[in-house]
Amino acid sequence: MTLYAWVMFCSLIGPLALSFDKKVAFYKYWLPLFAGIVLNGALFIAWDGWFARTGVWGFNPQYVWNLRINDLPVEEWSFFVVVPYASVFIYKCLQAYIPKEPFANSKHHITLFFTLLTFVLALLNSDKTYTFYNCLIASVLLLVHYLFIKSTWMGYFWLAYLVHLVPFLVVNGILTGAVTPEPVVWYNEGEILGPRIYTIPVEDTIYALTCLLLPITVMEWLGKKLLRQST
Repeated sequence: MTLYAWVMFCSLIGPLALSFDKKVAFYKYWLPLFAGIVLNGALFIAWDGWFARTGVWGFNPQYVWNLRINDLPVEEWSFFVVVPYASVFIYKCLQAYIPKEPFANSKHHITLFFTLLTFVLALLNSDKTYTFYNCLIASVLLLVHYLFIKSTWMGYFWLAYLVHLVPFLVVNGILTGAVTPEPVVWYNEGEILGPRIYTIPVEDTIYALTCLLLPITVMEWLGKKLLRQST
């Protein structure tokens, strides 16, 4: 098993085993969750392949299998199942164990702040492919939430975002060379801002935001729809 595959396996095994915890009962959300994972994966696998073909980033053959689909190693495909699953699991745990919504009075202000921040970053960095598209997608998604969806669960999302950054950065750190002589995933320095959190491009924190918010949005919307149909 490759290093990348081991990282994905270790990232999934805990949340998957705890999905049957009675208080969280994460397995009950699998249907709407996987709909969100599919939509998220379709978006990011498309751009992932494009970025790999154009040299925005790439994958070290020492740490991944040779089999590639859409110019991506199969481990990268698994990333878009494992990471959203584990990240949304954190969100549902927080909902289960914290009865009062966090950031209840400030959640919409936080959403507006990040909407503007990501939009400005995209506007100022149109020459940096990863920075531009990463921030633009996040800004559009956040703007939709701020203007139209106005979700009652957004306070839980913002707390989950902060909490999940810890394991997300650990996983990303391993993939970007924190524990290996060479990175598993390398980035073209001309397509990113430059500052890093140890080995991780700072833009990956925005990438993590979208990869968490999009599946949750679909899961919450579809989950409510399925609940209404069953009653």
